[in-house]
Amino acid sequence: SIVCLPCSAMVQAASVLFLNPGKADETFWVDYSQFMQAAARDLGLQLHIQYAERSPETAIDQAREALQGEKRPDSLVFVNEQYIAPQILRLSQGSGVKLFMVNNALTPEQARLVQPIEDNYPGWIGSMVANDEEAGYLMLSELVRQYGPLAEGQTVDLLAFSGVKNTPAAQLREKGLRRALAEHPQVRLRQLVYGEWNQLRAHEQAALLLKRYPNTAMVWSANDEMAFGAMRAAEEVGLIPGRDLLFSAVNSSIPALQARASGRLSALVAGHFTVGGWAMVLLSDDAK
Repeated sequence: SIVCLPCSAMVQAASVLFLNPGKADETFWVDYSQFMQAAARDLGLQLHIQYAERSPETAIDQAREALQGEKRPDSLVFVNEQYIAPQILRLSQGSGVKLFMVNNALTPEQARLVQPIEDNYPGWIGSMVANDEEAGYLMLSELVRQYGPLAEGQTVDLLAFSGVKNTPAAQLREKGLRRALAEHPQVRLRQLVYGEWNQLRAHEQAALLLKRYPNTAMVWSANDEMAFGAMRAAEEVGLIPGRDLLFSAVNSSIPALQARASGRLSALVAGHFTVGGWAMVLLSDDAK
């Protein structure tokens, strides 16, 4: 007799390695990995995750082992954090491993340098990113809306906390911020600093900046951790978030959602933690 088995039982599940640029206890990247793993399970993919602990050197070492070692995944998913993508692309040549990039794709300059990408890197599938420029724009636009109308000649002071300077997502969120600033010339950006996505660093920076710019009324932050650091500095000098200072953030961590619900955060953009899960859908389609 002939036994018919479903395709998934006859073909070994495709293996995927995700090089997570964050820390193994970093809320956003842990949530990101969990959503990605749930999607992979539903799709029958074997997903393995390695954390680079915010070290580009570690991520490159992990990529080298995955692409040139004995046990290679079918697909490698990685992030162009701190511009490491071209090095990983070069390491992939001749590996037979398919490549997919998430969250931070090639910059226009990098894309020009690696062209023609289809010929030089035949394993390259593509990339998927959130609209970070729109996120930066929406945050400031919402802060301005909630602040209310300004009288002619009146100005309002803004502080901004971006992430890691050499990261496309941070740069694009800044670009969106500046687009919104161009539409609202009465908002004065007093200073933009790089908090490196870190709550403690943003707290230290905000403690100095709030003394330097005591009339600050809005704080734009490229992620939730930096917003909470700046918020703590504001509270330490007697300011009430949501009343004396309006804060914005990116990410849908439980603390961020709670802060938005309570009004401590006035504007919150989220959803990009799902990108890795959607990448699993595309890799599953490609494997079939």
